[in-house]
Amino acid sequence: MNWGGAAISNASWTGPRLSEVLQHLGWSEEKYPDVKHVWADGLDFGPDGTSYGASILIEKAMDPRQDVILALKMNGEDLPRDHGYPVRLVAPGVVGARNVKWVGSLTLSEEESHSHWQRRDYKGFNPSIDWHNVDFDNKYAVSIQNQPVTSMVCDPLNGGTVQIVDDKIHLKGYAFSGAGAKIIRVDVTLDGGETWHTAELEQDESPLNRCWSWSLWQCDIPVPQGTAAGDEVKVTCCAIDSNYNRQPERVKNIWNLRGCLSNSWHSISVKLK
Repeated sequence: MNWGGAAISNASWTGPRLSEVLQHLGWSEEKYPDVKHVWADGLDFGPDGTSYGASILIEKAMDPRQDVILALKMNGEDLPRDHGYPVRLVAPGVVGARNVKWVGSLTLSEEESHSHWQRRDYKGFNPSIDWHNVDFDNKYAVSIQNQPVTSMVCDPLNGGTVQIVDDKIHLKGYAFSGAGAKIIRVDVTLDGGETWHTAELEQDESPLNRCWSWSLWQCDIPVPQGTAAGDEVKVTCCAIDSNYNRQPERVKNIWNLRGCLSNSWHSISVKLK
């Protein structure tokens, strides 16, 4: 599937904290010191008869400040069927593959889930690894948990046109980072990175390292000297999070065979009018 930059949305989730549910059922670190992972298995089954499953770290699950919940509502209404009704694991800041829908069971374990999607998918590899030489059991092929910092230009669209107003063009987009890291800046350039402009951010009031929402950005950027209506320009954005992680410039050095974690600068081409 060619997700592009569209595999993201923002919603309000409601439900009990996973930590409180597990504590109610008798879990404590003193009783079960060897537990390192929480498995979630869904009620959706593939052709081979196995259910979709994944796991998150016990530290994530049991820290109330990490806000992991068993979601029963989405945007104030009962969880829609397509989003996991009647209950879905929501682990904010963690990649969607671990946010299991239609949860049927939870398991506390010393090791991560044996699910195909935990052990044979959603992992990162160096750019020289491809399907002919991949080893999903390699100790350096760690299952993805947190999302890296990323951003996208959303308006105008790639290949579209944008109006010059007072020698500037108006641009909009989003930025996000995993593990609760907040976006602190989005830089935008029209000349390949020679000159950068800082966008205005629209954000919630969450702390720097407990931010689960995307940040929207917009800016008015002067068009490069020598360009005029009818010319084409390249728009590029780059986000920085509260840990000062910055998007890498090129995809070449972060490419991996699964296409995951592809968070290089986002660029589009637009025509001026």
